[in-house]
Amino acid sequence: MKIDTSTSRLYASQSSQLSNASDDASASFSAALSTATAGASSSDEQDAEQTDFTSMTRQEMHEWSNEQIRSGNMSLDEGLPFMAMTMKIPVGGGTAGELQASDDGERVDFTEKVRAGIEGAMSRHDEVTRGMLEKAMETMQQYQDETSGTNSSA
Repeated sequence: MKIDTSTSRLYASQSSQLSNASDDASASFSAALSTATAGASSSDEQDAEQTDFTSMTRQEMHEWSNEQIRSGNMSLDEGLPFMAMTMKIPVGGGTAGELQASDDGERVDFTEKVRAGIEGAMSRHDEVTRGMLEKAMETMQQYQDETSGTNSSA
């Protein structure tokens, strides 16, 4: 059996029309994509916030750590110290319990909190907590002053 790979005259005109149409569609798609990308990148740069662990609200820390976990930049275990830092427990305890991070507009220096936690863990000879907090400090130093929403896995 012999297979003929040549184009018959019957379908030759349809093939060239299809080819021209797909070239036009890909050109218009490319133009639309580049326009949309250019517009989004300039507005994203203006709207992007810097990651500053020395002055964040608990809500901002909560959102940042969730984004890092969701994007795969951080495992759930690595995110545990960050999530714990978002909690605010009143000294008197009582029935109020933990205050929600979104209810508190206080700006916190989380790097100082981690340093104090490392010192506390060292004084208690708590190597597990010390290790978690040291890893959290390394992560914070890596991401400090980085624009939010960018991938820093490089």
